Amino acid sequence: MKPFDLQVNGYAGSDFNRDGLTAEQLHHACECLVEDGCDAILATFITDEVPVLERRIRTLVELREKDSLAQKMITGIHIEGPFINPIKGYVGAHPPHAVKPANVEDAKRLLDAAGGLAKLVTLAPEHDEGCKTTAWLASQRVVVSAGHCDPSLDQLRAACDAGLSMFTHVGNGCPIQMHRHDNIIQRALSLHHRLWLCFIPDGVHVPFFVLKNWLRSTGLDRVIFVTDAISAARLGPGRYTLAGWDILIGEDLVARSPDGSHFVGSTVTVARIKANALHDLGMTEAELTRVLDENPRKAVAAAG
Repeated sequence: MKPFDLQVNGYAGSDFNRDGLTAEQLHHACECLVEDGCDAILATFITDEVPVLERRIRTLVELREKDSLAQKMITGIHIEGPFINPIKGYVGAHPPHAVKPANVEDAKRLLDAAGGLAKLVTLAPEHDEGCKTTAWLASQRVVVSAGHCDPSLDQLRAACDAGLSMFTHVGNGCPIQMHRHDNIIQRALSLHHRLWLCFIPDGVHVPFFVLKNWLRSTGLDRVIFVTDAISAARLGPGRYTLAGWDILIGEDLVARSPDGSHFVGSTVTVARIKANALHDLGMTEAELTRVLDENPRKAVAAAG
């Protein structure tokens, strides 16, 4: 098994979403990812002002070019935002002031900054007028994923027709309380035959019994496990940052905002995902290989 993690914001004290990322920090993150059993990742950048995102993406790209280990580990970039839903609950830990409607001009700027490494973009279909940005990104062989969003079922279907092919961390990036039937989770699950469904299997973002229910309903053919790891991953309890956010990691190793109102990424590692899947989800090694290795590679390869 060669786990391929599509969502890593940082690792072992290194935050990809900060200004001033150094070569040493990037290399250290990659070394620790290897030690923890990860084969490759998409370095993930969350919402900020477009010029700030451009600068941070370019920095990582430049550092990666000078580091053979980083080139091996970081096979692409995941841009999560800024084209998401700004409403509280859906926006999650993303800074609302930097959220904006999807548009091709800004999408092109971000892809240019990534220098051909952009493999995945998460956006809110309901904030992509006419699905124009989705269609353009798909034409550039970038995987387009819905996330931090609340499109109607018709809007989600239209986005799929335009090239949407994935849903980012299903069950998260949405309010704690929603309509019991017609909500974004049920809409995403209903399109499991069209969308790659990504989950954070840490038992916190989605309780294990709930995730087991969902996996039984969808099957594993289009399921992907991700860590959504932040700089605090593998470091233990304490105070850390993600893109300027202060984050508190408690004894339970859960990443929360200082006021405890919501999660801010995850500290789960690939090794812990494996243990969770085998012990708490009752999965087999073959099933785990599918959701950690085979499916993420298929999903990215299908676009490009």
